[in-house]
Parts: sequence; C-alpha cells; structure tokens
Amino acid sequence: MASTLELHVSVIPATEETLMDSTTATAELGWTVYPTSGVSDSSWEEVSGYDENMNTIRTYQVCNVFESNQNNWVRTKYIHRRGAQRIHVEMKFSVRDCSSIPNVPGSCKETFNLYYYESDSDVATKTFPAWMETPWVKVDTIAADESFSQVDLGGRVMKINTEVRSFGPVSRQGFYLAFQDYGGCMSLIAVRVFYRKCPRVVRNGAIFQETLSGADATSLVMAWGACVPNAEEVDVPIKLYCNGDGDWMVPIGRCRCKSGYEAAENGTVCRGKHHGYFPFGSLFPARLLSSGQ
Repeated sequence: MASTLELHVSVIPATEETLMDSTTATAELGWTVYPTSGVSDSSWEEVSGYDENMNTIRTYQVCNVFESNQNNWVRTKYIHRRGAQRIHVEMKFSVRDCSSIPNVPGSCKETFNLYYYESDSDVATKTFPAWMETPWVKVDTIAADESFSQVDLGGRVMKINTEVRSFGPVSRQGFYLAFQDYGGCMSLIAVRVFYRKCPRVVRNGAIFQETLSGADATSLVMAWGACVPNAEEVDVPIKLYCNGDGDWMVPIGRCRCKSGYEAAENGTVCRGKHHGYFPFGSLFPARLLSSGQ
C-alpha cells in the first residue's frame, strides 16, 4: 500500500522584476516635458526632492492652478519590456488640496492621467508621439487618497500617496509612460515599473519552473511540471497555472516516490531508505490552491 505524507506547503509570493525605478537614478532623470521649458511656466519641472524617509531623490513637479485649460505632459525614457505581457506601474506622489489655495479658480484639479505608448525601438522626439490621447493609450485617471495644505507643507508633513495600475497586453519591444497634468499642484515623487512572475516551485512532487504571468488580470498561463528526482508520475498531465498576479493556481496531477524512496523535506524530495525496508513509493498528496495563493 502506498503511504501518504501530509504536506504543509508555504505560500510563495510572486516574483517582481523591475523594469524602471526613478528612485535609483544617480543623475538627472532627463524625461521629456511638454510644453518645453521656456515656452510656458506651467511645464513639469525636474527637481531634487525627498521620499517618505527623507532620502534625496529626483522628482517632477507642476503647479499652475491659477490658469485654466492646462495640458502639461512628462514622458519617461524608453522602457524595454523584457518579454513581459502585463506591466505594473507603482506611483508615489503628493497633491496640493485645491481648497487650501486662496482664490483658486474652479479649474484646479487633484488628479492626473497615466498613459502608455508602445514601440519596437526608441523613436520618441519632442513632438512624437503627439501629446494627446490617441496615439497614447490611457491607463487611468489617478486620484490622491490624501492631499496636503499649506499648513502641512510648512510643518513638513509629507502626505505621500501610493497607487499601482496595470496594463496589457503589450507586444512591442518596449514602451513609454506619460503623465498628464490638467490643472493640479503636485509632485511625482517616484515611479517604479515592473512585471510579475510565478516563481520556481515544487508542488505535489513536481518541479515547476519560473513562469511569466499572462497579459490580463484574469489570465491563466499553463506550466508543465517534471517529477523530482527518484519520483514517477501518478496522474498525468502534471501542470500548474500562473495567474495574472504571479501566483500559482489549480494544480493538476502529481508524482510519487519510486519504490525504495520516501518523501522528505516537506515533500520536495524523494530520499532513499537505508534500513533494509522498502515499502511501496510514498505518494505526494494533491493540494488545491485558492485564487488568493
């Protein structure tokens, strides 16, 4: 009779691979702004700022709330996607509370827009792509959970918002991001661009290699498993699915240790018995994974 070992398998978080992180810049970011400097005082401006830990970083800020019809853009440099199909953007920013600005007109905003543009090479210029929705693809309008007033600023109270947005599928070699201000007073403190992968893992006696998440939040990317050394397939095919968040789901099939071996190290290896007694192979029990794992 096959002996079954009850496993406790810890949840392994998704692997994040960073494509761009503005906080790691050792010099000016050198992103492209529109309108260009000197044409309008309302353009985004690159300045030295501080993160929530008061570390010096390069930021972009804009504040021209007393004039209506604002249309100020800042575009990142070209970002290679490195095979990723779905891109995640983490933004840290602060926004001035419009109600705290004396005599501010009704055109004052506390939001900005996030866009992306795909390209197979770095082809952008000061005028291309055109600074408008289409050819740019809008990801979302970003709103602050907390805004700051002049009193907060004077007391050096940092109210930094963190928002993450995702988009896909992407298929070109790379892309640009753009941030559009249309009448706010804000600072773009940090931008991190990344993608997610399901990490290499052993499930039900099978090894599953690192797998890129799919193009959509609901995507399930199938990965084939291979039995660990000295194990054999019981149910075939052996496979797992990597969801859009980089978590493994829906295990199918399993392996068991061959005769003369038993499951060990939390069911991740088959170890030979050394006492002259060789029962039928230990079976790796199936384990169901919820969508949150």
